[in-house]
Amino acid sequence: MIKTTVPIHKSHRFSLTWRVITLSSLLLLALVTLFTVLGHDNLTRQFKESRDQHHERQQREIRLALQHSSENLRQLAGLTAASSSLGPPLQAGDSETVGQALNSQWPALQLEAGIDEVLVMDTHGQVLGSWGMGASESQLPILSWVRRVINTEIPLTTLRCSTSCQQFAAVPVLVEGESVGMLVLTRSLADVTREANEVSGSEVALVVTGADDQRDIADERYLERWNGRITALTRQEYSLALLQQAAQTLSLPSLLEAPAIFENEGRSLELSAVDMEEDADLIHSSYFLLISDITEQIDTINQDTRTLLFVGVIGWILAELLLLFILLGPMARLRRVAGLLPTLARGKFSDIRSAIPERQRRLPDEIDVLESTTLALSHQLEMLETQVQERGEQLAERIEELAKERDFVNSLLNTAQVFIVAQDSTGRISLVNEYSQEILGLDESSLLGRNFGDIFENGSSKLFHTPNVSQQDEKTLLTPDQSLHTIAWYHAPLQAGSNEQPSRISVGLDITKRKAAEARLTWLAERDPLTELYNRRYFQNSLQAAMERTMHANGAVLLLDLDQFKEINELSGHHVGDQLLRKVAKTLFHNLGRHGVVARLGGDEFALLLEDTNAEQSVKIAQYIVQLLENLGFTAGERRHRVTASIGIALFPMHGHTPADMMASADVAMYKAKENGLQHWHLLSQAENAKDELKERVYWVERIRNALEENSFELMVQPIMRLEDSDVKHHEVLLRMRDIDGSLISPAHFIPVAEQSGQIVLIDRWVLRQSLKALSQLQKRGITLAVNLSGQSLHDEELKQYLSDELAASGADPHHLILEVTETVAVTDFSTARGVLQSVRELGCRIALDDFGIGFSSLHYLGQLPIDYIKIDGSFIHSLLTNPDSRVIVRAIADIAKGFGKQTIAEFVDQEALLPLLKSYGITYGQGFYLGQPVAIGNAFSDLPPSDKHLN
Repeated sequence: MIKTTVPIHKSHRFSLTWRVITLSSLLLLALVTLFTVLGHDNLTRQFKESRDQHHERQQREIRLALQHSSENLRQLAGLTAASSSLGPPLQAGDSETVGQALNSQWPALQLEAGIDEVLVMDTHGQVLGSWGMGASESQLPILSWVRRVINTEIPLTTLRCSTSCQQFAAVPVLVEGESVGMLVLTRSLADVTREANEVSGSEVALVVTGADDQRDIADERYLERWNGRITALTRQEYSLALLQQAAQTLSLPSLLEAPAIFENEGRSLELSAVDMEEDADLIHSSYFLLISDITEQIDTINQDTRTLLFVGVIGWILAELLLLFILLGPMARLRRVAGLLPTLARGKFSDIRSAIPERQRRLPDEIDVLESTTLALSHQLEMLETQVQERGEQLAERIEELAKERDFVNSLLNTAQVFIVAQDSTGRISLVNEYSQEILGLDESSLLGRNFGDIFENGSSKLFHTPNVSQQDEKTLLTPDQSLHTIAWYHAPLQAGSNEQPSRISVGLDITKRKAAEARLTWLAERDPLTELYNRRYFQNSLQAAMERTMHANGAVLLLDLDQFKEINELSGHHVGDQLLRKVAKTLFHNLGRHGVVARLGGDEFALLLEDTNAEQSVKIAQYIVQLLENLGFTAGERRHRVTASIGIALFPMHGHTPADMMASADVAMYKAKENGLQHWHLLSQAENAKDELKERVYWVERIRNALEENSFELMVQPIMRLEDSDVKHHEVLLRMRDIDGSLISPAHFIPVAEQSGQIVLIDRWVLRQSLKALSQLQKRGITLAVNLSGQSLHDEELKQYLSDELAASGADPHHLILEVTETVAVTDFSTARGVLQSVRELGCRIALDDFGIGFSSLHYLGQLPIDYIKIDGSFIHSLLTNPDSRVIVRAIADIAKGFGKQTIAEFVDQEALLPLLKSYGITYGQGFYLGQPVAIGNAFSDLPPSDKHLN
């Protein structure tokens, strides 16, 4: 009976509520178990993914560390190679100077940058300097690096591993934009290994495999199964045993694919490998091995699994308890929220927040969501209302800023001194600034709506054929005052809306003055400013063009040289000489300008180019010129001068096939005319010996050209002694030509030909360049070099720029350079000479007037010429002991020079007896065979570098 009533009693007490609780409990327990298993699997998978990502990040960080180290090494090499004291000695192959250039940098490179070795080599791979200890040079592809770096001028970085791993950076050493050698820096991977250890938090080992020279069984770092050696290792006492253990069971390829996990002394360890792909050595392979202790992560996974299970059980218990009380009070809270919604609509946000407390529940229900949503909505509506107010204030400020910008643009349009015109899609003016109205003499109402082309382009506007393309052109504009202006127009499309027609703005700049200046520059480039005839450059270009046009026709060149022009300059002054030149030029142009090209070549030389002319016609024109000049009649003050000229006639193509040959032939004929003295003209073809002379001149022209190309000239120097204390700091540079047999040729053989052919300018430049190169080495001893300058160089417009460039390139001090010009050249074309000498003097150079005293009447030029020294002509010094007149002249020159503040130099001092006399006259310097004979510059100065001793 009892047994039958108990089940009934239990069944009666086991209510539906408890059945729901029991079933829900079973379900929750099953879910807890399932979630615990899934959580453990998920944690394990996340840990594996995390370790994979960690391994990939370690690979990136190691490779990034390698890349940063390589880039840092390359930049350090570039900075070292950019040293100004390294390039020149490396270019000269001076290993000692190369060593001195980097000795001061080596301690800093070694201690602060960790550089193991520095190599400096020339373009042939020859090592000129080395610091530190690194890989053997024979193991490095130095020649390959040199060719690659020199040819491409691109730095080279590489990584090579053998017994150790080292990074190399090779950069070119540049001098004036040209590669003269290569600099190589070497650094080990110690810093990279240390950085990898700090970044990854793992123990790091660097292993190099594949090298037979590493096979040393006794070495504890040698891993036989991997055929590799550990070259770098952190915490060796801990990590070495682990790697030896791992090498017995694991292979490096498998570690590259995925990290390996193994147990050691109760700890869980992970071993991974990173391949160094940048290693350029094809024999060896290098790897970074990372040992990570993951014991804590494994323990954490197990602890989290237990925690998850515990939380699930607790949650099951709490859920069952909450189920009994889940419906307590929810409806009251719902009625409270519903009563607050009208308050929210009225905008009383503070009442809502005070009625609903802000609180977070661990397991919120729908009522909690509704309350939090109501609170969030109140916050958002209040924020939106605030933002609307702020946006309104910002909009008002922006409107004010736009108004200011509009006023600024209007002010800019009205004050800019350029034409600014806006046009619509049909080319009609929609906006015009005040400057345009002022120039055109029209108001704005008269311009708006009119076609742009009618106003500015004489009715021929084609702008709107391509309205969306920017254009520019030049147009002429006739203003109301009948002035013709050149306007440079720039047309650009204006941005328009999608439904608006295209329009554009046109900006016009008045370039009338610039055009006039360009025309003036073109005129000056082709004209002689004194006579306004064509100059030498234009004449030579015209001669070249005429000879190319008349390959099968005849032509002639007439070269005129005024007789006794120097005397006119000396007797009446250079301004009278200029008047004579202008009068002769005017006469020649008005009478012969229609027959050919009339030009002034310089000084008192004129030339006439005739095309389609034979010998007979040329002679008649020459005779006509003689007659014109004889009838010219020139009076200066109370002195009347007779104007005559010597005219040389050369025919082409008979006497030359190039302008240089024709000018040389005409020059020969002109000198023949001077020798004649009666006829005043000479046709080259009438004298057989002139042909021989021309051949001789052509021969020397070719010899000079070859000498310039092959550097067959040689510099000599003769000392200029200070007479007071016999100190020698000045030397005059003299030029000789090296013959085929090695003998030296006097300049008397080739300088006259060079002056006539125009090659003297190139010779002057050669001597200047080589002298400045030597002077850059000698100036530290206080040596000054004096270089002779020809008369044609004084007419070289590019002389100042050339001299400035060479001074900068050589590093020579211009104060140690003296330029010598002869008195005759300076006085013949005084205005040109004074301007050129002044411009050269502004560079810092000093000027000497050579062969002074031949034209004694020119002493009054001393106060006007920018000179520092006067060299008294040697003819006076040579006869000083025997000729009283010479003594009077020399004393007078010395006194006048002293009065003008000039120093004097006596030439041709060939005996000791002259010295006391020169000192008594107050002459500062002496030069001559007694004081010192000319010697090769390399023999005179033993401290010149080898490349400057020969200068050829």
